[in-house]
Amino acid sequence: MTARPEPAGPAALPAAGPARLRRAAWHLIRLDGRAFALVLLLNALAAAAGLVAPWLLGAIVDEVEAGSGTAAVDRLAWTILGFALAQFLLARYAAHVGHRFGERTLARIREQYVDRALALPASAVERAGTGDLAARGAGDIAAVGTTLRDAGPDLLIAAIQAVFIIGAVFALSPVLGLCGVAGLTGIWFALRWYLRRAHGAYLAEGAANSELAEVIAATAAGARTVEAFGLEQRRTDACADAVERGYRSRMRTLYLRSVLFPAMDVSYAVPVVGVLLAGGVLYDRGVVSLGAVIASALYLRQLSQPLDVILMRIEQLQSSMASFARVEGLAEADGPVPAPRPGPVPAPVPGPRGDADGRIEVAGVRFAYAGSPDVLNGVDLSVRPGERLAVVGPSGAGKTTLGRLLAGLDTPRAGAVTVGGVPVSDLSPGRLRRQIVLVTQEHHVFLGSVRDNVRIAAPDAPDSEVRVALAAVGAEEWADGLPDGLDTELGDAGHRIDGTRAQQLALARVVLADPHTVILDEATALLDPATARHTERALAALLAGRTVIAIAHRLHTARDADRVAVMEGGRVTECGTHEALVASGGAYAALWRSWQGLPPPGGAGRAGLTGR
Repeated sequence: MTARPEPAGPAALPAAGPARLRRAAWHLIRLDGRAFALVLLLNALAAAAGLVAPWLLGAIVDEVEAGSGTAAVDRLAWTILGFALAQFLLARYAAHVGHRFGERTLARIREQYVDRALALPASAVERAGTGDLAARGAGDIAAVGTTLRDAGPDLLIAAIQAVFIIGAVFALSPVLGLCGVAGLTGIWFALRWYLRRAHGAYLAEGAANSELAEVIAATAAGARTVEAFGLEQRRTDACADAVERGYRSRMRTLYLRSVLFPAMDVSYAVPVVGVLLAGGVLYDRGVVSLGAVIASALYLRQLSQPLDVILMRIEQLQSSMASFARVEGLAEADGPVPAPRPGPVPAPVPGPRGDADGRIEVAGVRFAYAGSPDVLNGVDLSVRPGERLAVVGPSGAGKTTLGRLLAGLDTPRAGAVTVGGVPVSDLSPGRLRRQIVLVTQEHHVFLGSVRDNVRIAAPDAPDSEVRVALAAVGAEEWADGLPDGLDTELGDAGHRIDGTRAQQLALARVVLADPHTVILDEATALLDPATARHTERALAALLAGRTVIAIAHRLHTARDADRVAVMEGGRVTECGTHEALVASGGAYAALWRSWQGLPPPGGAGRAGLTGR
């Protein structure tokens, strides 16, 4: 297997900024605007109905103080009961509408997340790690869903109630209203202190959770390698470090809550006490009635309930806003969309069979992985349409890296990679995959039937084409021998297959995809030599007329190619036909003699060059 330098560490996917979050939230609201407007209306009506009781209770006090009969008191009491029932019904229906709005919006967020994740460049996924994607797609979306279903509607209701309650106090007495608002300044300062620190703290907590998920996923996936090389303690230490960072970030958010909650609890009583003290003075001077003072105190006492909800939900809202920022961050993972370039429209991407415009050009390409020196050092290479090119060289020569650049998975630091005159980096992921397919030793069996696994490359392909693709890689007989044939379910919950069969499925997808260019990076390495030879010959027949670039470790592949490119030290040092390179007596000739088990001419040779 060709080695390549690894990045210095996973580069986390970005988190969306406040401006993008506001646009995203507004866009989601507009998609279901009628339901959102209905939620606002119902909650406003419920809040208004809840204001009636304290006002009527103050009226009852004034009626009793004035010596009115019990009939007026009874009438007011029944009115209070009627409005309480109306508030209950309106609040329940508002919650129902709000939950439905939340579920529909959450479904849109999930669908959008899947679309964005699938559209991410493979290089972005590799840099960030699948753990980050999984954490965002599971925990972060779940947090957003909880806010949409519960925290959002509750916070909305509480905010409307708080505004209406304060407005009611001002309606009873502007002076008492000012006293109540002055008493709320402590809550404002506590919230301001918290909000300035909470968003960053919750983003850090989410990043720590993603890092922990990535470490655990990588350790589990490579469990056999960890055991084989005795890396248990090293992986345990890495997990412990990730847990420690997660613990510290969690303690930071816990500290913020431990300051906010007590400050808010103390602040609840201040407005009520202030209104009672000021109201006593004003009542004694005849400025306000006793009923107005009592109603104002009841309103402000009632204010503690929505404020308490706001307090509890705003903490959850900060967490979910950080989660929403991480979910929306996928839209920025590939960087800003480049502005259209001036000048003529680029040449069209080559057609399915290759033509004069389908030439692949690599000009002065340099590339380095993060934190590492250059892997490619000025590579120049030209691949004609329909040509079969084999790339050979020692481990670490840059063969796999070159294949990744040709497939558009990475972008060169300098130089250019073009197909049909169009830079590969300018092609959209979907269009690029229709033109160039990279097949490596890494393979994946998706949950589903054999048919589903092969038809990923062409969802509408009939069974006859699926069988042709399987036959091309020597897997048709195996597939027909399964319990349910093409309908056999694969994966952990179904029929489990080994690496050889999984790699044959991956190759069958290539046959079915029918791309313009195929890059085979040791794609048959997991197959036994006889099966690999048969598969390579079958693929060569089926891919005739297409551009095939084979990163080879078995030199019979190079012998069958139209041309062979030899890489050493990140450069192409030789390029020509098999016969010409053998006759030249250079690096490839030494490699070929070593492969054949022949001694080097004169007893000397380039023993350091291997087929890998």
